[in-house]
Amino acid sequence: MNVRAPAILVASRPHGETASIARLLTDEFGLVAGYVAGGRGRQLRPVMIPGNRVDLELRAKSASQLPFAKLELEESRGPWMTEPLPAAAISWTCALTASALDERQPYPGLFMALDALLNAVCHAPSARGWLPVLITYEAMLLRELGYGGARPEQGEDMQSQIKVFRALHKPIGRHLLADSKTDVMAARVALGERLVRMVE
Repeated sequence: MNVRAPAILVASRPHGETASIARLLTDEFGLVAGYVAGGRGRQLRPVMIPGNRVDLELRAKSASQLPFAKLELEESRGPWMTEPLPAAAISWTCALTASALDERQPYPGLFMALDALLNAVCHAPSARGWLPVLITYEAMLLRELGYGGARPEQGEDMQSQIKVFRALHKPIGRHLLADSKTDVMAARVALGERLVRMVE
C-alpha cells in the first residue's frame, strides 16, 4: 500500500510513549488509519488536531499491516479550537465521521462536504452561517450509509435550524453510532446545549 492524498484528520489517539494512531478521511480511499511516529511530540502536536487538513502519505508492506503515516499540514483549524462553539462543532463532526464510516470504503463527496463544513465553522461570522451546513452534512452521512431520506428543509431563523438539528439526533444515534464503543453522542449533546444558549 502506497498512498498520497489530501486528507482531513478526524481522530488521533496516543500509541506508546510518543506515537499516535491517526484516522483520516480522504476523497478517493475513504477513511484510513495510520501510525504516526512522533505524533505526540512538539513538532507534530499542532498537526495532530482533529479538523486539520493535511497532505497524507501512507506506506505499508502488506494489506494486514497498519500503515505508517506521514502528515504535512495544509490548513490548520487549531486556532478555532480555543473558541467553545466552533470547537464543539469541529469536535462533533470529526468524531461522527471517524465513528460512523467503515475504513477504506470510499464515499464520493464526503471529503469535500466535510472540508466545506469545517471551513464554514472557521470562517462564518456566527453559527447561523454554519449550522445549516452541519445539518446538511449529517443528513448526507445518513443517506450515504443507506439510512437517510430527502435533504431536511430548514428555515432561515436559528430556532427552526435548531429544531431540525434536534430531529436528526435519534436517527444519528440509532443508525450511525449504534455500534460505537464510546459515547460519541455526548459531543453532539454538548454542541446542542451551546447552540440553544445562543438563542435564549
